Amino acid sequence: MKAVRIHGVDDVRIDEIAEPVAGPHDVLVRVRRCGLCGSDLGYIKVGGVAMPATEPFGIGHELSGTVEAVGAEVRDIAPGLRVVVNPMGDGNGIGAGMPEGAFAPLLRVSNATLGGAIHAIPDHVGWDAAALAEPLGVALHAVHRSGATPDDKVAVFGVGPIGLGIVFFLKRMGVRQVVAVDRSASRLARAQRLGADLCIDAGAGDVADALGDAHGRGDLFGWPTVGTNLYFEVSGAPSVLPSIVGMAPFHARAVMVAVHHDPIAIDWKMALGKEMIFITSMAYPDEFPEVIAAIAEPGFDADAFISHRLPLSRFDEALAAARDTATSAKVMVTCDD
Repeated sequence: MKAVRIHGVDDVRIDEIAEPVAGPHDVLVRVRRCGLCGSDLGYIKVGGVAMPATEPFGIGHELSGTVEAVGAEVRDIAPGLRVVVNPMGDGNGIGAGMPEGAFAPLLRVSNATLGGAIHAIPDHVGWDAAALAEPLGVALHAVHRSGATPDDKVAVFGVGPIGLGIVFFLKRMGVRQVVAVDRSASRLARAQRLGADLCIDAGAGDVADALGDAHGRGDLFGWPTVGTNLYFEVSGAPSVLPSIVGMAPFHARAVMVAVHHDPIAIDWKMALGKEMIFITSMAYPDEFPEVIAAIAEPGFDADAFISHRLPLSRFDEALAAARDTATSAKVMVTCDD
C-alpha cells in the first residue's frame, strides 16, 4: 500500500509498504480522511520529531475511518465501527516518530481500547468533520486550561486551525467578546464565520490600538494597557508574547499554545508588576468525548475549518497548500481514493 513517510531532513516520500497486520491486542483502521498538521510540517523540516530519525517513519495523526479488523483479544470494538483515533491513546504515538502514520489507507492501532485510542462517532458525522477531532481537542484543552468565562475579554493571536478551534469553543461556551488577530484575510474570514466578534488584521495597523478600541484602555504604573484580560498565543510569531505582556492589564492571563522553537525575551519586570498568569497548553488528555459531541451537533460547520481537500496521490500539493498560511486553513487528505 502507499504510505507517506519521512526519510530525513526535508525528505518526505510516498512509499510502497506492506499492509499492516493486527496483533491480538491491535485494531486496523481503514483511513478515510487525515488532516495535515503544523507538527507534520515540523517533522518534515527536522527529519524527525526532535532530531533526524534513524529509520523512515510514517506521519499523519488527525484521522477518521472505519475499523477494518480487530485482534483476538480486543474487546468492545468490531469491524465496521466508524471511529476517530486519539493518536496518543493506549500508549501509541501515531505519526510522531513511530513506524505507523495515518497518511495511508490502513493504520494499525496498538493495544487498542474503546475510549482510549479508539472513539466511536455517530453515523451522521461526516469523515471530514470527524477528522477535525484531534486539532479541535488541542483547541478545547487550551480553552479548558484558560479558565475562560463568558465575561472575559479575549484575543486569539493566530487563527490557523487551532486558533479557529479556540474561537469556536469560546463562542460555544458563551464568551461574549472574542477577537481574532491574524495577518491572513482568509483566516480572519473563517474566524468571523465561527463567531468572532471582531477580526484584526495584524499587518494593517496597531493591534493594541484596535484592542483598546474594542475592550477599553487603562494605565498601570505609567504603562498603557488595554482591557483585554485573556490572550491565546497560537501564532508562533516571536513578537506576539512580548506585545501581549506590553499591552496586558493587571491579572491578565496568557495561554501559550503555539510551539516556539527558539527562546523569547520577555520584560519580566512588567509581567511581575502586572501579576500576569502564564499558562501552557498541549494536547488533549480528556477532550475527545466533548469534541465528538460538538462536531455531532446539528449545524457544525466543518467547512469553516477546511480550506483544501486533496487525495493521497497528490500529497505534494497538499503540503504546498498547508505551507501557504495566507490562504490555507486545515488541509484534508483523502486516503481511501
